[in-house]
Amino acid sequence: MLKSILHFFSKVVSSPDLRKKLLITAAILVVYRLIAHIPAAGIDRTSLAALFSGSPLLSLLDVFSGGTLANFSIMALGLAPYINASIILQLMTYVIPRLEELSKEGEYGQEKINQYTRFLTVPLAALQAFGMYSLLKGQNIIPNLSPLSLIALVISMTGGAMLAVWLGELISEYGLSNGISFLIFAGIVSRLPVTLGQSISVISPDDLIKTGVFLVFAVAIIGLIVLMNEATRQIPVNYARRVGRAGVSNSYLPLRLNQAGVIPIIFAVSLVLLPSLLSQFLSGVPNQKVAEIATKIAVSFNPQSLIYNVFYFLLVFGFTYFYTSVVFNPEKISENLQKNGGFIPGIRPGSHTTKYLNSILNRITLIGAIFLGLIAILPSFFQNAVGVANLAIGGTGILIVVSVVLEVTRELESQLVMKRYDSFIR
Repeated sequence: MLKSILHFFSKVVSSPDLRKKLLITAAILVVYRLIAHIPAAGIDRTSLAALFSGSPLLSLLDVFSGGTLANFSIMALGLAPYINASIILQLMTYVIPRLEELSKEGEYGQEKINQYTRFLTVPLAALQAFGMYSLLKGQNIIPNLSPLSLIALVISMTGGAMLAVWLGELISEYGLSNGISFLIFAGIVSRLPVTLGQSISVISPDDLIKTGVFLVFAVAIIGLIVLMNEATRQIPVNYARRVGRAGVSNSYLPLRLNQAGVIPIIFAVSLVLLPSLLSQFLSGVPNQKVAEIATKIAVSFNPQSLIYNVFYFLLVFGFTYFYTSVVFNPEKISENLQKNGGFIPGIRPGSHTTKYLNSILNRITLIGAIFLGLIAILPSFFQNAVGVANLAIGGTGILIVVSVVLEVTRELESQLVMKRYDSFIR
């Protein structure tokens, strides 16, 4: 197996185009990680480190920001504003007719929606930057800033968020895979040594058996993630042959079990933390009643609580169905089959094919959505067994890392195949 992996990467490196994409991606990641360590001014770093070490919620946010939040760098917001803007725009396509028309206009429409998403990201980033300042000021980690200093802080953090979005789009255009997912992947991987070091440092000899059981389950979960990501339902498709002897040619329409990939997890994480962040912000207000309600919400939405995990599961489940409907359109597939003389055996072309594809898609998406939801919340059940809070975030992180690696590998394989066909045609 190791030999086949090395052979695959040797073929990738030997290809000039793929080697160029790898180098561009690596260069952008280096720039991203360097900028992520540029600190914002006026922060008590000792108090900030103590706050993050005692809060599983903030630790989860820090992992998805790639450590920029714990350092409070100019990129402390990470890609969260852009992700939230993407969610808002995609939901609005079902409400605003003009956006719905744009979503159906192919590449031009998608580019316009992406442009609107970037425009919306700016005010969202400014709002989140001010919210982060208010939260840290309530914890006495950041002093009261003058209006000019506050404006400078908000502008620098907003600029950092937009710079992260730009770097992600550069990777998408000139490098490998989805740039936004790749930057989140890089952030999680960069925090793995720190997270593992913190976890190992608090494990006692009495916990070795429990830790061994946890590691076995972790390996099994990684294997299950790979299996579910690669699983497909192949629907037979026949095409009428009009050249030479009459008859049909057989083919398959592959429907992936997880059509949405890692996007539902990323969307869900950006929303599941909002109640806790809002409650932490309101817990410091002078109104005693509001502060008590905020404290109860904070306790209820602790990352280890039942309410938090149920809410997280439902968000992942819902976003899986939502994003699958965005990336896979049964009506368009049915129309393309009919135009090319294709049909599913036993199913009439047209609306009947659309209904059949919808029914198949709903069933396999149900399995994929349940799987993603369970993987997202499963590690929280292992926290008591291992006794390390940081491991509770492992499921979401592992899922993103494995999914992005599989996506990049799949893209490299497809480009190698295309090059092989091009050389054959020439």
